[in-house]
Amino acid sequence: MSHHHEHDHGEENSLTESEKLIKLLEHWIHHNDDHAENYRNWASKAKDSGLTDVEGFLKEAAEKTMEISTLFKKAKGCIK
Repeated sequence: MSHHHEHDHGEENSLTESEKLIKLLEHWIHHNDDHAENYRNWASKAKDSGLTDVEGFLKEAAEKTMEISTLFKKAKGCIK
């Protein structure tokens, strides 16, 4: 499980604040979606191991993570 955070600081300096924010929001959406998928995978593994309470919490975490992504998408839509 690794996180890749690549930044081109030369390009970043030439962007407006709105453009930077759009890039950040896109990054956060992708990052959250990856986390939610990981939570769902582990929920399935927990279920297979008989850990139904853990499964439920991980599914809920995935849902809440996706709710945050939805907020980021709405925020991005306000900029464009």
